[in-house]
Amino acid sequence: MFDRENWNEILEALTANTFRTLLTAFGVFWGIFILVILLAASNGLENGVKKGFDGIATNTMFVWTQTTSKAYKGLPKTRRYDFRNSDVDALKQKFPDLLYVSPRNQLGDFNGVSNVVRGTKTGAYTIYGDYPELVKQEQMDIVKGRFVNQQDILARRKVAIIGNGVINELYMNAEEVIGTYIKINGINFMVVGVYKSKGNNNGNAEGAQKNIFIPFTTFQQAFNFGDKVGWMALTANDNASITELRPTILALIRERHSIHPDDERAVGNFDLFAEFQKVQDLFMVLKFIAYFVGTLVLLSGIIGISNIMLIVVKERTNEIGIRRALGATPGAIRSQILLEAIFLTIIAGMFGIAVATGLLAILNMILATMPTDGMMFINPSVDLTVVFLALLILVGSGLLAGFIPAQTAINVKPVDALRTE
Repeated sequence: MFDRENWNEILEALTANTFRTLLTAFGVFWGIFILVILLAASNGLENGVKKGFDGIATNTMFVWTQTTSKAYKGLPKTRRYDFRNSDVDALKQKFPDLLYVSPRNQLGDFNGVSNVVRGTKTGAYTIYGDYPELVKQEQMDIVKGRFVNQQDILARRKVAIIGNGVINELYMNAEEVIGTYIKINGINFMVVGVYKSKGNNNGNAEGAQKNIFIPFTTFQQAFNFGDKVGWMALTANDNASITELRPTILALIRERHSIHPDDERAVGNFDLFAEFQKVQDLFMVLKFIAYFVGTLVLLSGIIGISNIMLIVVKERTNEIGIRRALGATPGAIRSQILLEAIFLTIIAGMFGIAVATGLLAILNMILATMPTDGMMFINPSVDLTVVFLALLILVGSGLLAGFIPAQTAINVKPVDALRTE
């Protein structure tokens, strides 16, 4: 391994036909280059898609009411029903694994009739009644002031948290909004906070910033909702799966509202965790494909090296015979052939890694200058584990590429090798 003369012989053998050596090395270079690029692209796409879930409690499901599809206990099908505050309490008591049970109500729409007034300005906005934990379940940042707190809920305070869409339409430029009042459906609310939606899904859309959040209890009282609940966001603890809890949650709701146990339509629901898990599974498949394709391309390059080394061994049969006649052992011949194959494979592979890394660095510099909101491709990269894995693949590939030629070399009898012209 550390014999200088041995390495001189290896270099002389590889440079004897430079063009052939470069073409042979290109197969390995291209294989490892494709492997790194495919893995980086997979990671970049995964980062972009997962950013769409940034700020969301993914172990969450949403439930809402729909019309029944089956008659039950003397009640007709196609009837409507509403969630109530008692449903929220029942879920909290029945399922200790639920971290948050957030009832929600909604009024108006940013595309509808004007429902908010400030001075001489009016606008149409979506009004939500929520609990404090919503800020931990949805994609929003409080950029000024605060969100709804528990004292707001208990005291039914008339406070509001608004977005930039509301500020741009109802306020002057650079005007302080905290402490000001807006009138929602004729009722005054004091602005105590400003939020910014941060999700990929309409994260920068104007409508996403035109929501107004007020305390849930205030919403029910101010807008005559009684104890009605529009829908609920349910988040499980980290050590529990909302997907596993989902059947029993829906069964409890059906029981409380006299819905047929087999009525699948009556309780609308969306399991965010299940959808997130599908995304996770998708990227596992993409990584497998990246490894599979990259390995096949790399294998084709290794087969090329092995074929070329067979040709080289055949060309050097006479030289091998002379070395054997002078006392060279089969192990010495084998080690030289293997070292030639490993050296060529590692040099070509490391060059492929270097070029791929440089290309990814340039791509990341370009992406860094672009806004990340809504982008589906972020920070394409590979970690050190992949680099070390690539090195192991290269060493193993070199051994594989040189093994057959090495065995061919040592199987030639010295007398037969010396006769070869």
